[in-house]
Amino acid sequence: MLGDYRIQGRRATDIAADVERAVSAGRLEPGQPLPPLRELAEELGVNPNTVAAAYRLLRDRGVIETAGRKGSRIRPRPVTSYRDQVRLDVPAGARNLAAGNPDPALLPPLGPALAVAAAAADRSPVLYGQPTAEPELAAFATAGFRADKVPEGAFAVTNGALDAIDRVLATQLRPGDAVAVEDPGWGSLLDLLPAHGLRTLPVALDDQGPRPAALAAALAAGARALIVTSRAQNPTGAAITAARAAELRAVLAGHPDVLLLEDDHGHGITELPFATLIAGPDGRPLVTRWVVVRSAAKAFGPDLRLAVLTGDRATVDRLRGRQRLDTGWVSHLLQRATAELWRTHGARPAGVAEAYRGRREALLAALAAHGIAGHGVSGVNVWIPVPEETGVVVGLLQRGWVVTPGAAFRVDSPSGIRVTIARLDPAEAPRFAADLAAVLGGSAAGARQI
Repeated sequence: MLGDYRIQGRRATDIAADVERAVSAGRLEPGQPLPPLRELAEELGVNPNTVAAAYRLLRDRGVIETAGRKGSRIRPRPVTSYRDQVRLDVPAGARNLAAGNPDPALLPPLGPALAVAAAAADRSPVLYGQPTAEPELAAFATAGFRADKVPEGAFAVTNGALDAIDRVLATQLRPGDAVAVEDPGWGSLLDLLPAHGLRTLPVALDDQGPRPAALAAALAAGARALIVTSRAQNPTGAAITAARAAELRAVLAGHPDVLLLEDDHGHGITELPFATLIAGPDGRPLVTRWVVVRSAAKAFGPDLRLAVLTGDRATVDRLRGRQRLDTGWVSHLLQRATAELWRTHGARPAGVAEAYRGRREALLAALAAHGIAGHGVSGVNVWIPVPEETGVVVGLLQRGWVVTPGAAFRVDSPSGIRVTIARLDPAEAPRFAADLAAVLGGSAAGARQI
């Protein structure tokens, strides 16, 4: 079953550590089955309960997955092999359309905002025991949530959207719980779930967001939580419309105990309106546990490492309690700088959404001229379904274009590639589309859906 490799250890922690080392070293491969509990216990001379405890540890750490009588096996993508680990080198002269970054030229200058924050710190240094959220930042964020009809809730600041999601999952779910997520979806999130020992239930989507029937199937399959991207979905650029939000709320209405997390990281870079799934017709939450997260990364710069969130009191209190025990709080220098950026540039800096829309639409139009379907109604990415990823990525690389293979974002969805348009000059779009058409040959028409 394991070839020449033999698992070692007498204690559950030792057995689990040995398997983890073997996975990291490539001696145990993704998908490889592990011995049955009693068989391994007999081989190691230990109690079967010891092996069961080791397997639980490995499952909780995202290294293996268990399927009842079908046994346990190394996850197809162990948490030790995260999706961002595989990156293509960018040859000299090639255009990097793979990074997923915003255009630095569209980010506001940080110097003036940091100077204001530093001056405030000199006048009134932040010391232990003070409130964790900067009042001006909280006021700006709360006003934005209220304007978008998000129900009244508690407030917190985290080190980015993924940090917020990480803390919510850690305090609300248990290893083995199932989480419904978009497919294709954010690679870091798809890695985070197994790191918590959580199971992924993929939910298909289109340009308007998750498909209601797919969400209903995931909830029927036992999803304890749902994570959705409101706008600028990574990698497809999908944005939840008002009509789709109403359909999804109708599905969620029968599942009030599901934890709902809305990631609105694109709120500063798209002109499309925000449509929440949380509030029912009376404006009150449909679910007991909910959180809406907004990151400063795309609009103001990834290095700010800051996100604001609101949610039900119990969920946010747990998050803040856990935060107090590790980082304590997010730097008030960064909070004050972000508040100053918000004050001087607005939640959506002028011209940014329009610039990204122009670049997306130029690429989509160029692709359509060659009969190639692309997706991207918001944000900085375009998703292009393709029959086979590796050959397309290599073929484009040979023509001077670096794109991201869709495997970094997919669970069960069809093949595709992600193209980051943030720095793509519209004048370049026809050449990219022509090169992609040449790589695809006559196969482009066969892949049109997300």
